[in-house]
Amino acid sequence: MFTGIVEELGEVVGVTPTAQDSALVAVRGPLVTSDARHGDSIAVNGVCLTVVDVDGGVFTADVMGETLRRSALGALRAGDPVNLERAAALGSRLGGHLVQGHVDGVGEVLAREPAPRWETVRFRLPAALSRYVVEKGSITIDGVSLTVAEVGDDWFSVGLIPTTLALTTLGTRAVGDPVNLEMDVLAKYVERLLDARQADAPVSGPVAS
Repeated sequence: MFTGIVEELGEVVGVTPTAQDSALVAVRGPLVTSDARHGDSIAVNGVCLTVVDVDGGVFTADVMGETLRRSALGALRAGDPVNLERAAALGSRLGGHLVQGHVDGVGEVLAREPAPRWETVRFRLPAALSRYVVEKGSITIDGVSLTVAEVGDDWFSVGLIPTTLALTTLGTRAVGDPVNLEMDVLAKYVERLLDARQADAPVSGPVAS
């Protein structure tokens, strides 16, 4: 579990294809690797990956084909910056919101509107995910916990403060760039419970006279 508060802007060192449409990704991140061990979880652009090895501030992780297809990690190349966050510790402050590191889909930067102290960025939203996005609700973009400013049928926008622009990849994402999206897990659980409740509800019929 994560909080969507990026700890470090890391760098992809290499992406090595492996068997069965998977890959071994090496990422440089001195902070997140300072206490990392084999088997630990680190979110890379919002995707929860398991540490295979740590060597001199660089960690490696296996990325299976399903993850490469359903997230923007498949487009990573050596030299790319990535948002990094270690798994949250019990008892730590929850600065963002509950983030699983399970990407629901890939969005796209549609427009950027700079302002003196912040920037509004609009993203394309996959149709299947639009029902989970509400104004002033939480959403995770490339591992960054953000508040939704506006919502349309197939888009949403957020406001980025100077810190987010400077210390995460969202500051340099260009129009057309893909981004990983994770919806608020609470919305998904509520939908599941309501669907189950409706399925269990008795079917009303005509009342006998």
